[in-house]
Amino acid sequence: MSALTVDPVPGPGQDWDELVRIWEETDAPEGCKVEIIEEIVTVSPPPSTDHNVTAELLQRSLYSVIPGDWGIYQTLGVSLPGRGGLYIPDLVVVPREVLSVPGHQVPAAEARLVVEITSRANANHDRVSKVNGYAKAGVELFLLLDPWHSGRPTATLYGEPEGGTYRVLETVEYGGRISLPEPFALDLDTGVFPVS
Repeated sequence: MSALTVDPVPGPGQDWDELVRIWEETDAPEGCKVEIIEEIVTVSPPPSTDHNVTAELLQRSLYSVIPGDWGIYQTLGVSLPGRGGLYIPDLVVVPREVLSVPGHQVPAAEARLVVEITSRANANHDRVSKVNGYAKAGVELFLLLDPWHSGRPTATLYGEPEGGTYRVLETVEYGGRISLPEPFALDLDTGVFPVS
C-alpha cells in the first residue's frame, strides 16, 4: 500500500494554520502516519515488522548514550512551517523540556537527531523532501536508514546543516558501522537491522 494524499483546500501556498487544522482533523486508520509534506497532507500505512524492529534496536542503542533529560519519541510531530511540513520521524531525540508545552508537535530545530527508516510507501519523501526539509530547519543530525536503496540497504548520516543543505557525514551499506558524533558518540552496527 502506498501513501495517500489528502488534497487541502484552497491549495498550494495556503495558510499554515489551515494546513495544521487539516492535519489534526485527518481521520486515518490506527497506526497510520499523517504528515504534511510540501504543503500536502499525506497518510502512510502502518510500518512493517522489519521497520519496527529496526526502530526498536536503534532506540535501545541510543538510550545507552543520551543524557538522562533527553527522550526518544516515535510519534512526535516536528514542525517546519517555512517548508510547508510537519513530519513524524520514525525516531526523534529531543531534550525532554522541549515537550513542556501542550500540543502534538515541536519545532524541528529543537531535535538533536531525527531518524527516518524508508519503506516502499515513503522512500522518496524520506530521501528527498525530508532531507531538504530537515536541513533547512537546522536539525543537527539526520540518520536515514534505507533498506530499499537500490537493492543494497544503506545507512546515511547527514549533519552540519548550512544554508539549508546537509553535508553527508558518512554512508555505509548495512553490515558496516556508522559513527554518530557527540553528543551521541555511538558506533552503530547496521548489521543488526533486518533487511526485507
